Amino acid sequence: MRINLVSVFVDDQRAALAFYTDVLGFEKKHDIPLGEASWLTVVSPEAPDGPELLLEPAGHPAVKPYRDALGEDGIPLVQFAVDDVEAEHARLTALGVVFTQPPTDVGMVMMAVLDDTCGNLVQLVSPKSVA
Repeated sequence: MRINLVSVFVDDQRAALAFYTDVLGFEKKHDIPLGEASWLTVVSPEAPDGPELLLEPAGHPAVKPYRDALGEDGIPLVQFAVDDVEAEHARLTALGVVFTQPPTDVGMVMMAVLDDTCGNLVQLVSPKSVA
């Protein structure tokens, strides 16, 4: 068993695609029209045949209260690994990304939380060097 696809609900698929590719640096994998929406996935350029992230329309009635509750509690919907959280924070801040939590040392990892502009909080993590 392996992880092949995970979803993140987004308010606007095209805006989400721009943010996740142009800002975060993912690459578009699939963009298949399905009526008003698309089967729209992105992948890491470091693993183009790896797990896909589905940018799924947030139209289902259960999505808004779920995401609102997570946001109010500051809970990220998804987590991405990066080599250096502080460097990514600097890079993304320069691009105008809003962080709800700056880089923070939480023991074994550094983490930060950003607003993906599509209705979600995203956590970035990187392992700390072991001296």
